[in-house]
Amino acid sequence: MAQYAVQPTSTPTTVPAKLPIGAIAPWAVFFGILMLVLLYFIGAEQGATSLVSGANVHEWVHDGRHLLGFPCH
Repeated sequence: MAQYAVQPTSTPTTVPAKLPIGAIAPWAVFFGILMLVLLYFIGAEQGATSLVSGANVHEWVHDGRHLLGFPCH
C-alpha cells in the first residue's frame, strides 16, 4: 500500500482579530431603535398609549401580539 501526504496548495487567509467599535456602533444603534419601535407597535399600540388612531395597527399586528404573549382583548 502506498501512503500519500496532502500538501496545502494555498496560504490560509487571515481574519482580523477585532472589529473596530466605530464599524459596529451605528448598526447596533439602528437595530436597537428598530427593535424598540417594533416592540412598541406589537406590544403597546392600543388604548391609552396609542399614537395612531383607529384599530388598523392593532389588526395588522394582532397575531404577533398573541405569539409574543401580549394580551390584547
